[in-house]
Amino acid sequence: MSEMRERVVDGIVLCSQVACPQVGCPQVDSPSSSPPAREQLPTCPPALSLQDVSPRMQFLRENPVPFSAFLTDSFGRQHSYLRISLTEKCNLRCQYCMPEEGVPLTPKADLLTTEEILTLARLFVKEGVDKIRLTGGEPLIRPDVVDIVAQLHQLEGLRTIGITTNGINLARLLPKLQKAGLNAINISLDTLVPAKFEFIVRRKGFHKVMEGIHKAIELGYSPVKVNCVVMRGLNEDELLDFVALTEGLPLDVRFIEYMPFDAGNKWNFKKMVSYKEMLDTLRQRWPELAMLSGEESSTAKSFKIPGFRGHISFITSMSEHFCGTCSRLRITADGNLKVCLFGNSEVSLRDHLRAGASEAELLSIIGAAVGRKKRQHAGMFSISQMKNRPMILIELFLMFHDSPPAIPSISSKDSLGVQSLRHRVSFSNQVATLCPGRWVPQTPPLAQRGLGSDSPHRHYSSHSDSDTDPKCLSPVSRAPASHSGPLRTSDQLTHVDTEGRAAMVDVGGKPSTERVAVASAVVLLGHMAFKHIQENQLKKGDALVVAQLAGIQAAKVTSQLIPLCHHVALSHVQVRLELDSTRHAVVIQASCRAQGPTGVEMEALTSAAVAALTLYDMCKAVSRDIVLGEIKLISKTGGQRGDFHRT
Repeated sequence: MSEMRERVVDGIVLCSQVACPQVGCPQVDSPSSSPPAREQLPTCPPALSLQDVSPRMQFLRENPVPFSAFLTDSFGRQHSYLRISLTEKCNLRCQYCMPEEGVPLTPKADLLTTEEILTLARLFVKEGVDKIRLTGGEPLIRPDVVDIVAQLHQLEGLRTIGITTNGINLARLLPKLQKAGLNAINISLDTLVPAKFEFIVRRKGFHKVMEGIHKAIELGYSPVKVNCVVMRGLNEDELLDFVALTEGLPLDVRFIEYMPFDAGNKWNFKKMVSYKEMLDTLRQRWPELAMLSGEESSTAKSFKIPGFRGHISFITSMSEHFCGTCSRLRITADGNLKVCLFGNSEVSLRDHLRAGASEAELLSIIGAAVGRKKRQHAGMFSISQMKNRPMILIELFLMFHDSPPAIPSISSKDSLGVQSLRHRVSFSNQVATLCPGRWVPQTPPLAQRGLGSDSPHRHYSSHSDSDTDPKCLSPVSRAPASHSGPLRTSDQLTHVDTEGRAAMVDVGGKPSTERVAVASAVVLLGHMAFKHIQENQLKKGDALVVAQLAGIQAAKVTSQLIPLCHHVALSHVQVRLELDSTRHAVVIQASCRAQGPTGVEMEALTSAAVAALTLYDMCKAVSRDIVLGEIKLISKTGGQRGDFHRT
């Protein structure tokens, strides 16, 4: 460090002369002048009184620290961690990251060049930043990312160079990145189910991400951080599976509370799963889960199961913010400095760089921005109403948009050898179906109606037909459930009170029993749309996969769609779709199971209906002559009024 450094903060000069560390010294050299010799150092006048300086300056004077005044805000937070977005582009098209209509990307000429990125990085490191994380978009699609890491590695004082990636290109690039100096990795992964992964990101690549995680472990990164944004109705049922990965692998699985960003991800409080709810779920399975101590500025609350190789963490941005110890600043791909991820205030460093600003001028601009940083963010409900960049334009941070539905979770065994859910099923005499933790080849029942022997058969089932596993429910191929005769009906509407007003039924006194319901629907597609589905030629993707997932999701949110339905904690949902070539139709069957005081027929009916609607949406560009019909309850068991089976 030079013998004397002047810093202009809030219009006041900080003199860092070795013999005179005063606040408020007006002794300033012109930018072009060279530093005076040691014996010529001027004598500084008396410091300004506390009444003459801002609260921020008072804090800096009362709490002298060997850290940059420019990177210290008015609450004493020292910002030693910088996140730099290398690009706005991404090789995935995640539903949860961008608004449905997409985002306008910044013209290339307005993005930071490599030299500008390195110039800003050098400046921040010189002021005390010791950790830089490269983000995106997807940073690994930038052609010179290895060179950028190598040049950052040359900066004296920079201890950590990290990267946050979706993992698609990681296995290929990581050996070069490690050699260049990369020493920390965060990989975004929100599901261990391949079909759900493909549905969410609209691209293949699940196994490439897994390969990247394996490669990071192989090269000695420990821990390898896996970021998982948890969202109700999407992947909260996979919490235990993710934790199980840490038993034999050096992973830090980081469960992140779902956060709002502009209108892009259509944030809804009901979709957020809080840290405490997740922790309660995990402690039911592992009561010995113990909290680990961590750095004061850490965003994560870390826990470990005794005997497990890895550990887990929670990022509690919404339910228990960590603003008081925040040490992070962000530079967007177009060169704007954001002092708070959730704030909409930005200042363009790019424009000042290109206007020829000196280092001192840049530091003054940075210091002013840091000085305006608020004590904490506005809270989740206020944030959801604020205008802010979509996350893709800040950094690729996995969060969700209109939660894609969950598939029954799978067991996580054989390290990361997560068993694959084949989204493209065989057109032969087998139906590939999923049971928890395994695949079961299934011979189609002989009585499948309407399937011509000379046509390719596409079947899709979210669960298997296995008599060896009672948890695998497949009503299509099993014998119909026995029933006790016609369902007894009431002579009064149960959802209407004595005065004719709508009312929810009180089920508090009803016994808890196992409830199962099966419903069906038929979508008459017409010849052209049927052919596109049969050959999987729709531009939107695999209609059967999407409809199946939509049906599962719909069952789980029925109470949000039908006003007087009770919320039911479903233990199982199955959606099965079969092609009927004689009618150019898709036959849908949905089954739901739960343990509780109320039935699940509405969940089954909603599941079948939404799956049918989804097929219409997927095929409407091919044909509008599509008919949805035959939505009906097939069977219902477990209720007080007796079982029902449609004959």
